[in-house]
Amino acid sequence: MSNIDYSFDQQHLWHPYSSMQNPATVFGVSSANAVTLTLDNGQQLIDGTSSWWACIHGYGHPQILAAMQQQLQQLSHVMFGGITHAPAIELCKQLLDLAPNNLSKVFLADSGSIAVEVAMKMALQYWQGRHAADKSKILTVRRGYHGDTFAAMSVCDPAEGMHSMFGANVAQQLFAPAPKTPFGAPLLTEDTYELEAILASQHAHIAALIIEPIMQGAGAMWFYSAEYLSRVRDLCDQYGVLLILDEIATGFGRTGKMFACEHADIQPDIMCVGKALTGGYISLAATLCTDEVASGISDSRAGVFMHGPTFMANPLACAAARASLALVASGKWQTQVARIEAQMQVELAPAAEFSQVKAVRVLGAVGVIEMHHTVDTGKLQQEFVNRGVWVRPFSRFIYIMPPYVISAEELSQLTNAMLEVAALPQHTLAEHAVSHG
Repeated sequence: MSNIDYSFDQQHLWHPYSSMQNPATVFGVSSANAVTLTLDNGQQLIDGTSSWWACIHGYGHPQILAAMQQQLQQLSHVMFGGITHAPAIELCKQLLDLAPNNLSKVFLADSGSIAVEVAMKMALQYWQGRHAADKSKILTVRRGYHGDTFAAMSVCDPAEGMHSMFGANVAQQLFAPAPKTPFGAPLLTEDTYELEAILASQHAHIAALIIEPIMQGAGAMWFYSAEYLSRVRDLCDQYGVLLILDEIATGFGRTGKMFACEHADIQPDIMCVGKALTGGYISLAATLCTDEVASGISDSRAGVFMHGPTFMANPLACAAARASLALVASGKWQTQVARIEAQMQVELAPAAEFSQVKAVRVLGAVGVIEMHHTVDTGKLQQEFVNRGVWVRPFSRFIYIMPPYVISAEELSQLTNAMLEVAALPQHTLAEHAVSHG
């Protein structure tokens, strides 16, 4: 007997990217451990998503739980205005030890989207402090995704992105073509032509360029050339534009490096992190910047950085992040991610021969099957649940980003399910999905 009121859920709870008139099919989860989700009916699913790419150490990790339990008893929350506490200080020490060594200042926020908002605001206020207030535009590339809040939406793909209906309501930013050179390939010389042309003609009005390093995530599931990213850094330096790297999805080992920018051996002026920062246990994000950026902000008319979330530096979230980063700092993830990458390269390769598959891509602990046609997320979710795994496709992409602790056998169950579902005829996938009553 289910203890989940699905009827109330359908009538009153709004789930991500869903309609209240035609509620999405949802699956009730009663518990989770390691890489397994247990549904309220007792069925167990191997999680291929790390709960939207965040739960890298798996569920119920004893070190993270112990850290949170101890902190909960001592200080679960206190305002950060005029107050500080050890969990925030010690977390930021750990974060700066792992981050590119030019970054020295940390602003703790409560979600990835807010970290992006903070980064963009930092860039604008920096140029105000440097007496260049005309530098008020943000440059980015198409097929990018940076979050669902308004400033973040303004730098998501304006035509093909999920926020295109808000195009007239968000700040009008500048867009260059998405990088075409695939990861591992020599840079196509024409790949940055339009980007450089925009910078050459409009750099006096551009505060910063924001980009997801190496992996374009929710907008494209595309892995692009490290040489391209290196060229972006050079162009930003050449034209006096700050470089913001959105490492929210790519940070903490997901692409095989601690941070994806290390593939290109570059450093940003501002960097956003989130998702795996706490190991996926509670929401927390951070925006890091250089001394120079912080100095420019201090020299602006306001004299201070004008942002302060209510739950900024939440001690409970900081405690979870400290435990997660301690696990990351141990270096075990390097062996885990390398093993996952090698296994996915072999086991997903057969999908490239399927007529309905456009491409197969693997980088670090990310495996992608790109279809020729858009898939129905709800229908495919049911197909995956039928096979004992949790995979959430979107657009044309069937992908997994499993927890690093996944075993070879569990990963094979995921990849086998991906092959089976990708091989299904399109009309089968269009059939009505089973829903909970």
